[in-house]
Amino acid sequence: MIAPARQRAYVGRMATRHNHHEHSGDKLLAEAATVLTEAGEQWTTMREDVFKVLAAQGRPVSAYDIAEDVGKARGKRVAANSVYRILDLFVRTNLANRIESANAYLVNSHPGCRHDCIFLICDDCGQADHFDDDTLTDALRKAGRAHGYRDVRPVVELRGLCRDCAA
Repeated sequence: MIAPARQRAYVGRMATRHNHHEHSGDKLLAEAATVLTEAGEQWTTMREDVFKVLAAQGRPVSAYDIAEDVGKARGKRVAANSVYRILDLFVRTNLANRIESANAYLVNSHPGCRHDCIFLICDDCGQADHFDDDTLTDALRKAGRAHGYRDVRPVVELRGLCRDCAA
């Protein structure tokens, strides 16, 4: 877990970097390792294996599916609870996003950029896309603070049919 003071400094620094530089392949892997180590965490082979499996998916995936794929690649069983701990770390450090309504995870292709994503999730094929609307998420955060909440983190998911499934 990131120490609270270190996490505040990390989040504050990343919040000012709102550049949407999307990464893929080896560049995404390198950026993820950099972001995690800058957060004071280690980039272990197990964390790398979990990240690679997550990044290879085109849609949200469960911890159980990731554990199965990592286990196959390693040639030995991997416990889902170990994968859950790694995924929780990835969410805290902005390497992955949790799709709350599906209890599934999606790689963040721009891990160096801290902001709140709004997810569009297809009810038919499970595809998830995101878009950013800082005006909307800032308004939600402000409304939460107005009701006495601190450290408000908007989680916005819209469900429907993607273009392909709707056609």
